[in-house]
Amino acid sequence: MTDVLGHARAAIARGSKSFAMAAKLFDPVTRDRAMLLYAWCRHTDDVIDGQVLGQGRNDDRRPPAARLAEVERLTEMALAGQPTGDPAYEALARVVRETGLPARYPRDLIHGFRIDMEERPFVTFDDTLTYCYHVAGCVGVMMAIVMGVSPDDRATLDRASDLGIAFQLNNIARDVIEDAMNSRRYIPDEWLASVDLEPASFAFPRHRRQLHRLVTRLVFKAEEYEESSRYGTPHLPWRAAWAVLAAARIYGGIGRKVRDAGPDGLDMRMSTTRNEKLAAVAAALGQTLSRGSRWPAPGPVREGLWTMPE
Repeated sequence: MTDVLGHARAAIARGSKSFAMAAKLFDPVTRDRAMLLYAWCRHTDDVIDGQVLGQGRNDDRRPPAARLAEVERLTEMALAGQPTGDPAYEALARVVRETGLPARYPRDLIHGFRIDMEERPFVTFDDTLTYCYHVAGCVGVMMAIVMGVSPDDRATLDRASDLGIAFQLNNIARDVIEDAMNSRRYIPDEWLASVDLEPASFAFPRHRRQLHRLVTRLVFKAEEYEESSRYGTPHLPWRAAWAVLAAARIYGGIGRKVRDAGPDGLDMRMSTTRNEKLAAVAAALGQTLSRGSRWPAPGPVREGLWTMPE
């Protein structure tokens, strides 16, 4: 078990400074479980993309379908409690064992990998939101369960999904040019048509102004989901709520930077500085401890927001 946890801690330390900072706010048990879940998510994403901790390229030359098949096979073994011999999948097995995490959510994430691998079209914004759920919203749900939310508490899990969707919308906004260079596009056809852009040329430099209008729209949508997610925090232990509110501010801040930078900012990869992260953590603590500031549940209805299927 120590090696599995050590592997998970190393993965988060190298793979995500923002997540690593937010994880420090958890109590020790939740922190360890969050790191274990992160290790599996990070590893599977790297296998599919042929990367190491989200960077560069590894030496795996297998076709994407073969890599996806491996991820599916080892994940199913972990979900069944069978030994895999791989610390990332053993990490998932431990989370399932300790929290009762339903198998549907890890499977939902793998389905997101399949959407990418099959290069499915994004025609409507609902297609984009469905993708956002499968690559990030379901991770928010799994994290909520790691934090102690019952797998049967659908209302709170919907809010957790909202936060993951907000994160992914901000990621799409930030990475729109980089994704285009890698032949990936998550802005739907109907949005491109609304500003007279074509799928084959939307990322050309001459279209930065129109594209930035769509990126701005994405960030505003992300803020709707970010705001909704906060109504789930009363159901979390206070340290977990602190971490969630801090993460929402950190990731939301990236999207707002992209929006505020204008068309020329699309060619820069936005991030938050250490001081900005610390400021977000401090502000989130104030929200967590201040009476009445944690958006009392159940909050407003989620009408108009994408909702994961039953």
